Amino acid sequence: MEPSSLIGGLSARLHRVSDDPYHHAAGLLQALAQVPDPRDPRGRIHPLPSLLAVAVSAVAAGQRSVSAIGEWAADLPVPVLARLQVARDRFTSAYLVPDASTIGRVLARVDADALDTAISRWLISRTAVTPAAARRAIAVDGKTLRGSGRPGGQVHLLAALDQHTGTVLAQTGVDGKTNEITRFQPLLDGLDLTGAVITADALHTQREHARWLTETKHAAYLFTAKKNQPRLYRQLKALPWAKIPVQDETSSHGHGRRDIRALQAVTCLGPLAIDFPHASQALRIRRRRYNQATGRWSTVTVYAITSLNAAQARPADLADWLRGHWLIEALHHIRDVTFGEDASQVRTGNAPQAMAALRNTVISLLRLTGVTNIAKALRHNSRNPDRPLQLLGIT
Repeated sequence: MEPSSLIGGLSARLHRVSDDPYHHAAGLLQALAQVPDPRDPRGRIHPLPSLLAVAVSAVAAGQRSVSAIGEWAADLPVPVLARLQVARDRFTSAYLVPDASTIGRVLARVDADALDTAISRWLISRTAVTPAAARRAIAVDGKTLRGSGRPGGQVHLLAALDQHTGTVLAQTGVDGKTNEITRFQPLLDGLDLTGAVITADALHTQREHARWLTETKHAAYLFTAKKNQPRLYRQLKALPWAKIPVQDETSSHGHGRRDIRALQAVTCLGPLAIDFPHASQALRIRRRRYNQATGRWSTVTVYAITSLNAAQARPADLADWLRGHWLIEALHHIRDVTFGEDASQVRTGNAPQAMAALRNTVISLLRLTGVTNIAKALRHNSRNPDRPLQLLGIT
């Protein structure tokens, strides 16, 4: 099994996709036209949407670097160049294929947050939550692009992912003067979160986030709690878990190990009340893992808090959302292993974030078509330049 397939099993359980694999993909060039062009109007040869479309098409064909994007573009046949709306010589009408240096300069100067926003809106408009999904679950997590600079100067990104579709709904940069916590609300502010449940790790288990989600965005939260919130952690740990029955238990096998997860939930009322905004249920998840290589069992205990009451979320739902949160970790794994993101030495300007946006786009579109093995799909696309354009809906 290839590394890029680890997201498949849970993703398949959480969503269904359309029978038409390209139903969602029309209008990418129009969406890219919403990104501001950073170049001086004088001397422009290539339209910005065309340059960006060439870049994302190359990434959909498995190209990992700016140099590889330029080489891929240089080999494109004329019909493909026409569909990508590549500029033409005014005298000879020959297509002027953008080279790697041109593409690299544009990616370095483009407003990467605007690019992320334009692409995310385009994906959202073509993504429907199926009737099988009772409540939309959105995972929030950050990632450092390790090859983007020296320690302390690396690009760090915060993203939101729809657990049901595997689609990246939003991404924003986290500059060195702040941290993920301050970028949580800006990341989600442009999304309609009404009725959704937001899952996040302990870093984002913040009182301000809980109030903002419930009171302003009319959403729910499901946060894990660790010792970075010592008072909350102590309260959760002190609940009478020995008297609370296990309400959901699941097991899984793979990668030389067996996992058994048991979830307990209790309503936060009266003597069991938790001092955290809108806290409705407290959770304890105990994961027992058997390692076949060592022949030993290990146990990990995780506490969580949610604003959803027992009538709004069954124990099985809570367990699915907690496990589904790791789909965003799987996204990061795919970008690292299949696209070589951490090994990438792209460092100039906004290019690291722009390249991450292109990778997110390709992964999201492949997920929407039901693909579970990204590496295999990229190899398939690489053998025919029409296939990436089909995926992107460029006709």
